[in-house]
Amino acid sequence: MAHIKSRKHKHALFTSLSNSRFNHTMTVAAAAFLLPIAAHAADPALPEVKVTAKTENDFKADKASSAKYTQPLVDTTQTITVIKRELIDQQGALTLTEALRNTPGVGAFFLGENGNTNTGDTIYMRGFDASSSIYVDGVRDLGSISRDLFNIEQIDVLKGPAGTDGGRGSPTGSVNLVSKQANLDDATFGNITVGSGSQKRVALDWNKVISAEQGSAFRLNVFDQDSGVVGRNEVKNKRWGVAPAIAFGLKSPTRFYLNYLHVQQDNVPDGGVPTIGLPGFSSPDPKRPFLATAPKVNPENFYGSRSDFDKVTADMLTARVEHDFNNKVKLINTARYGKTSQNYLLTAFMGSTANLLTPSATDISTWTLARSIRTLKDQENEILTNQTNLVADLDLGGLKHSLVGGIEVTNEKQNTWGNNGLGTLPAANFYNPNPNDAITGLAPVRNAVFTRGSTNTVSAYVFDTIKFSPEWQANAGVRIDHYTTDYSAASLSTASANPTLPVGTPIPTNLNMAGNLVNFKLGALYKPTKDSSVYASYSTSKQPPGGSNFALSSAASSAANPKFDPQETKNMEIGTKWDLLDQKLSFTAAIYRTEVSNEVVQNLADLMYYQTGKKRVQGLELGVTGAINRNWLVSAGYTRMDTSVESGPLVTASGINNLSYTPKQSLTAWTSYQLPMGIKLGGGARFVDALLRGTDGAVGTPAKTEAYWVVDAMASYAVTKNVDLQLNVNNLTDKVYVAAINKSGYRYTPGTPRAVSLTANVKF
Repeated sequence: MAHIKSRKHKHALFTSLSNSRFNHTMTVAAAAFLLPIAAHAADPALPEVKVTAKTENDFKADKASSAKYTQPLVDTTQTITVIKRELIDQQGALTLTEALRNTPGVGAFFLGENGNTNTGDTIYMRGFDASSSIYVDGVRDLGSISRDLFNIEQIDVLKGPAGTDGGRGSPTGSVNLVSKQANLDDATFGNITVGSGSQKRVALDWNKVISAEQGSAFRLNVFDQDSGVVGRNEVKNKRWGVAPAIAFGLKSPTRFYLNYLHVQQDNVPDGGVPTIGLPGFSSPDPKRPFLATAPKVNPENFYGSRSDFDKVTADMLTARVEHDFNNKVKLINTARYGKTSQNYLLTAFMGSTANLLTPSATDISTWTLARSIRTLKDQENEILTNQTNLVADLDLGGLKHSLVGGIEVTNEKQNTWGNNGLGTLPAANFYNPNPNDAITGLAPVRNAVFTRGSTNTVSAYVFDTIKFSPEWQANAGVRIDHYTTDYSAASLSTASANPTLPVGTPIPTNLNMAGNLVNFKLGALYKPTKDSSVYASYSTSKQPPGGSNFALSSAASSAANPKFDPQETKNMEIGTKWDLLDQKLSFTAAIYRTEVSNEVVQNLADLMYYQTGKKRVQGLELGVTGAINRNWLVSAGYTRMDTSVESGPLVTASGINNLSYTPKQSLTAWTSYQLPMGIKLGGGARFVDALLRGTDGAVGTPAKTEAYWVVDAMASYAVTKNVDLQLNVNNLTDKVYVAAINKSGYRYTPGTPRAVSLTANVKF
């Protein structure tokens, strides 16, 4: 008896269509297909044919997108969270930071230090900054940009060291965004969104088959947004983008994809508000104890200038070729050129004793705050890379092997320029700042100060998964990177730093280094059933001096000094994964320990700096994703992290031996249910534990933030088969909380208050 099994996938543009409508379509199609067979059922010469159809799970992914992960997620010895498009759309998430709320313990918790405010996707993961480990389609993406999701199909969050997968990077994980590709389904999807904070957004996703016979198609994604920020005066998010994609040979052994992305942002940045009045705030000035009981400022206050700006331009051109030698061997080559430019000016502040003036202790209307920190970022990032991967399923020595081998050649550059003419502002009224205060001398122009960093990397890697039996398998991977970093800079002399030179004389710096990084990972897996696994893994990662920002330093206290060795990370993980309810629902659980060593710390005995610092993160992570039944979807995760400094000085202002900006516990949950008559209801909750800020000597400011819960809700209604309306209410209870805090504790970013948005979706 012959069996034909077909797996019908819903097109990504139509993931919001109900399963019942999809199943009805499949039933009709199957009946039409079987009709001629039924007409000849009496003919004994014809074999019985069985057709089965299975809808794609809107929340649960079967595999990670990277070719380096050859096995299904249930058989992958690593914690990986896949955030699919349907979940992103239900929540109305527009940026990477918003989407990452679906993985616990990951977020933009750190505001900045010394008056600087982090821009773009500043992501903390398991205790460490992972901002330099963000990838698009497996290629590192550089630049301080808030990544919009208009052209993204799904997001893969890989927990644990990723040195074997991507080379140098964060000790605790990476994020890979998967772009939308042209395909052989004619489809159009558009939406218009309006909402709180003057939100206005329109987006279009159009896919057109050029030739079904030749397997060619064209896809175009565009969007335009002009919005404020709910609860924050003057702050704006204005951006637009276009992403054409074309594909050839989709029905042939050789497929070619060409993608281009262009995004422009013209934002007004947010420098935060003073922390005075928050829990834990005491007076930074012993002579003014009344500051400890001063009221909070209005969290809507804007302490910058209306002329502040954050202009970003990003371009990315990607060409990918896939060739199937046969059904077991495939070649994938990806080439990319990307460039991101940022021109940023923020009127920042520090609420220190000298900057906060209080002429009258009882009349707070007389208090002023100096806005003397004009923060500038004039930077350009470029990347040129080529990756070649060979994927093969082979039988060797009587065992089944899933092999991936590859070579990667990459050049990355970062140029930063200093500017004069940033202007000066008068002090702001502390409780009633005026963003329209006149600026004196605002005429930015580049000066002689600059930094230039460039890293060339040649990499080779191989991964192998060996199946000893249906129950037992093992995997291993090794990667070798040879890198060279060249760094040059010019600073201006000052009277105190170099009295022998005229003030303002450019002082050049030229540094370089080269080295090799070797990373590996090992895993062993046992399958109690075909849809479950129990595993143990060990992996490493390394970050050389200057590896995260291309900047080397001659300072003895800097980890970017070429005399130091790379920072090293080791991770051990034990976990289990179960696909339940006929593979519709995934449950995962893992315990792990990550140790980061070779950190540069000062020895208090001789005041010299050595690489003896060590930090540890260990914890538990749980996850549930998928469908409980055909109408009920769920995505949830919980993590508990215990962090510590094992060697070296403590890093938190409170003196507690934990890592900063790392919530001890986090939870995220979202669920939706498809009701009759085209109604869908959804909602979720997020919990983030207290955050301990870092220490830089500031006194009197909060040492930590408070834990908080936020509840969100969604309702959609299918007006017709082509039009539906979706209402999202975020922070349903209007919870007041601190979303991020800076290192000194003088400034914080208020959590977004209750926000409502209405989206009209059109699809045909």
